[in-house]
Amino acid sequence: MASTVTLEKMMRSPRTMTIQSGDDIDVGSPRTLRSPLLMKGRKVGGGGEDVVTDKCCGHKKCELVSYDKLPEFLKHNEFIVDYYRSEWPIKEALLSAFSIHNETINVWTHLIGFFVFLALTVCAATMVPMEYEASHNLATSTGLANITGNAMVLRSYYNADNGAVVVAMKVLRNVSVETDIAAAAAAALSAPGHRVARWPFYAYLCGAMFCLLMSSACHLLACHSEHASYVFLRLDYAGITGLIVTSFYPLVYYTFLCDPFYQALYLGFITASGAAAVAVSLLPVFERPELRWARAGLFACMGMSGLVPIVHKMLVFGARPEAVLTTGYEMAMGAFYLAGVVVYATRVPERWIPGRFDLAGHSHQLFHVLVIAGAYAHYLAGLVYLGWRDMDGC
Repeated sequence: MASTVTLEKMMRSPRTMTIQSGDDIDVGSPRTLRSPLLMKGRKVGGGGEDVVTDKCCGHKKCELVSYDKLPEFLKHNEFIVDYYRSEWPIKEALLSAFSIHNETINVWTHLIGFFVFLALTVCAATMVPMEYEASHNLATSTGLANITGNAMVLRSYYNADNGAVVVAMKVLRNVSVETDIAAAAAAALSAPGHRVARWPFYAYLCGAMFCLLMSSACHLLACHSEHASYVFLRLDYAGITGLIVTSFYPLVYYTFLCDPFYQALYLGFITASGAAAVAVSLLPVFERPELRWARAGLFACMGMSGLVPIVHKMLVFGARPEAVLTTGYEMAMGAFYLAGVVVYATRVPERWIPGRFDLAGHSHQLFHVLVIAGAYAHYLAGLVYLGWRDMDGC
């Protein structure tokens, strides 16, 4: 009977029961009972308070969120306001390459660029090397120029089997000298060819492919977690550094093929600078949005240091058409890279109309296209270097 009265009093009491983390019952100050379902999508912050965090991925599907709902480690550009992936599982992040979000074009521009440079590498390795026009110089050096006063155009390339120079007649206006030309061509064919080392050219191609592949992986998978973002951003910075460093290799190695001192000096300097840049990029503070200009400035200074060997090349070989042509390609490469750095740092055009360029046309996509254009311009310069040194040697 007493227990019944006690129970009735408890039920009529104005106090509110609160279930704590243990099994005790507190009849003290009133609190609100929280259902486990209401706790979904939340996490406990400092001081025991509940801090709401919007996860774009639930148990069934992943959704895109706006900039305001991102965790701090994914907030890089406040002018892109929507279509973000936030903390997606690896599988869904990988599959998102085939869906539409604000990183889709970033992923595919450099992924397609990677396969383009892979194809260029295979072509360079199997078609050793390239045609090289030497209509005047080669004709003079082989004693074939103006044998009959008629113009001739000769084309030279290398035989992949024995590395010998092959001289092919392009135009012959006088059939009467065909026997003399054939004899001279046969002599050139039988002469031992000197094939310059290819490793600086292939090092550059590998550096370009590594940069493009790491960039695509970063844009695709950095949304997974804070740790993934840290790792992939460092790989992305290492890829950019590798592209800049290896861009120097064909320029320096083939230009100063006959001057080992300057060759070693320039190659050593840019390699050491690249290693220092990679070391600096490992610092967590390096990726902070407010240091965007510092990152851009670091990579720009590394690239601008290439002006020193280019000026040196023109002072020594300014009369050579190959030197002029390669310098033209290198200036085009520098212009593309510099434009990319400016676009990246200023975040144009999305700065002007936030939200308008979320999916297509924002600065990082333009930066990617300019990087590919610059890398291809330097690839063309590499072809000229190979032809030049294959013909002249040291």
